[in-house]
Amino acid sequence: MATRKPATPDVLDDALLRNIAQRGGVRSFSANTVLVTEEDRSDALYIILSGRVKAYGSSVDGREVVYNVLGAGEYFGEMTLDGGPRSASIMTLEPTTCAIVPGVDVREFLANHPDFALHLVKKLIKLARASTEHVKSLALEDVYGRIARLLRTLARDEGDGVKLVPEKLTQQDIAERVGSSREMVSRVFKPLLEGGYIEMRAGRIAVLKKLPAGL
Repeated sequence: MATRKPATPDVLDDALLRNIAQRGGVRSFSANTVLVTEEDRSDALYIILSGRVKAYGSSVDGREVVYNVLGAGEYFGEMTLDGGPRSASIMTLEPTTCAIVPGVDVREFLANHPDFALHLVKKLIKLARASTEHVKSLALEDVYGRIARLLRTLARDEGDGVKLVPEKLTQQDIAERVGSSREMVSRVFKPLLEGGYIEMRAGRIAVLKKLPAGL
């Protein structure tokens, strides 16, 4: 397993990652594989060793909302440690390898490693904050406001005032993250592109200047 330095607070420290991953079996999955489904009662913790996954919810008519995208060094499944069902479905976005640690081993590891327990607490706090912000955004912001918030959150400084979204996001991807339709996202993108606020660079969104307060 290749090591990596933590790039964000969500990524486990290399030594901690190796320690807990050794308690589980390693499996590789192809892209677009559903690893767990919402309401599933399994309690294993999945640690991502390579690749990316999305956490999402879906309705009976097939619509989806994406809660989060996770990469190497991050983990999911901690919400089932209380004995409840899975709170989201998880699908791979690209070929992905995970260490799958049974819930009983995770609980034992938590009891003996306070650093992991603290990391888990901080992650749950972040999830709670993100959930609050998402509900507030849905209630108080229009689609443009939600898209602008997403771009500001994801874009990284490239210098010369340009910010680039690292992920290659389609308009459908954005629609699923902001709780809208692809057609509405397209209508929002048109004036942003024409006004020189954003442009596409090899499939990635570049934010060229401060986004307007509204459209």
